[in-house]
Amino acid sequence: MNARTAEPIRTYRAFMAGENVLGGLRNAARTAAIAALSVTRSPQRTSGWIRFPYYHHVFDDERAGFERQIGYFKNVGEIIGIDDAVALLASGDPIDGRYLCITFDDGFKNWIENAVPILASADAVAAFFVATGYIGTEPARDRDRLLAFYDDGARLMEFLSWDDCRAMTAAGMTIGSHSEGHIHLKDLSDADAMGELVRSRETIERELGMPCRHFCCPFGREGIDYDPARHPKMALDAGYHSFLTGHRGTNRAGTPVTDIRRDHFLANWGDFQLRYFLGA
Repeated sequence: MNARTAEPIRTYRAFMAGENVLGGLRNAARTAAIAALSVTRSPQRTSGWIRFPYYHHVFDDERAGFERQIGYFKNVGEIIGIDDAVALLASGDPIDGRYLCITFDDGFKNWIENAVPILASADAVAAFFVATGYIGTEPARDRDRLLAFYDDGARLMEFLSWDDCRAMTAAGMTIGSHSEGHIHLKDLSDADAMGELVRSRETIERELGMPCRHFCCPFGREGIDYDPARHPKMALDAGYHSFLTGHRGTNRAGTPVTDIRRDHFLANWGDFQLRYFLGA
């Protein structure tokens, strides 16, 4: 048993403790390249777009970074909820403004401990996509299953409870579906994929007593994790109003609500990294 499996991970430093030297060197080189390229870039100052920053976690040692990033976003544009963002895209009308819709994937406990209080204090909202089969698990009881969430089997993460999810909606946040088992839709038959979509939505609606309108594809890579010809339409047939992906990019008038682009961020990234990716 190593340090990352003894207790649920609470810091990003512990989360990355098992990274090999080569991986660390690659990340350092990538960070240096982005720092150099960011000098000539800035967030788009023209109107007419929605960006969807997304995160997986805000660990204890990421709180200050996340708070700074929320302030950065508010200086770039208006932070709006996912219902409003999807309605703007679905209308087909020109988007009059600069908007950011913050989202989270997976369902980790540190959302309610760290992310939600920072969002609430900044009068900001976010959409949190949960893999319903993991909500309510406990590290002591479900240890082997939780360790298998990551391929390396060495990261023990704690997930939200349904009471946590209810508290988050009471704070103005949105809970969406990230499937039931955090699966690759493309690996499933149509019947099994539809089962994942429907069961996760029905579970969220039963537990929270409100509609679940939005689906975020696990992993989110077109052609690898989902089939763009099948799964976005399947999500609509299952009762969702949107299908969010893992591909970076700007969403403008005419962007299909079944192909929403998002930008992955880490909460301790510097302003130069935000400037680089939001300027893309």
